[in-house]
Amino acid sequence: MSDAQARRVQEQFGASAAAYVTSRLHAAGEDLDRLLAWGAARRPDRVLDVATGGGHTALAFAGVARRVVAYDLTEPMLVAARGHVRARGAANVEFVAGDAGDLPFRDESFDVVTCRTAAHHFADVPAAVRQIHRILRAGGSLLLQDILGHDDADANAFILEVEKRRDPSHVRSYRATEWKAFLRAAGLTVMEDSVIWKLREWNEWTGRMRMTAEARRALDDFVRRAPERCRAAFQFQLTPDAIVSFNDRQVLIRADRD
Repeated sequence: MSDAQARRVQEQFGASAAAYVTSRLHAAGEDLDRLLAWGAARRPDRVLDVATGGGHTALAFAGVARRVVAYDLTEPMLVAARGHVRARGAANVEFVAGDAGDLPFRDESFDVVTCRTAAHHFADVPAAVRQIHRILRAGGSLLLQDILGHDDADANAFILEVEKRRDPSHVRSYRATEWKAFLRAAGLTVMEDSVIWKLREWNEWTGRMRMTAEARRALDDFVRRAPERCRAAFQFQLTPDAIVSFNDRQVLIRADRD
């Protein structure tokens, strides 16, 4: 990851760490259940959770693996995740700081790698996928979840602007065909995939990023001025006085190393 992008991520998430620990959307849901089911079926010994955030995925996998490494670029996030995981009684989780594009682990040292709702922050997704391939053992699995890019160019441009105004460290969300190309190029084979919708409550979603009142007003105005078909693509719910919520699509993929 470039130094500038690393600083943006650290600035955005360092001060928001506690909010990610308490976020209901990150703590549980159909998405985490699906990844955990895929992972448990692999009977993993060692699991790496890339961009662990509040530690929810690492905590879930601590129940099915002998050892879990929770890995994140942002030190305050790791501190918050460690407190959360330890408070829940999981003693088999290790916490390591670093960049997704430069994993400090030996070749073929993990059975499963998870990466949940984080890759849209990576400056170089193909480099991160190559690193994950390197540290997975033969037959190991990458369990990936991320915001799914939209196939319609106008809708995609609209939601990208919304995301960047809310979180300047957001790079972009990729379409399913792009993800499959990244994985195939790195030597990973998609074995299972699905798409789910996740409801974003507007006040919680914007508040978690500590937007200023001025920035929030500007974002609200941008959404209201957008073409209706762009808002409809993400099921935005508006009242005369407020933006209530929207839905985004999330892609879930299990890709195995041959």
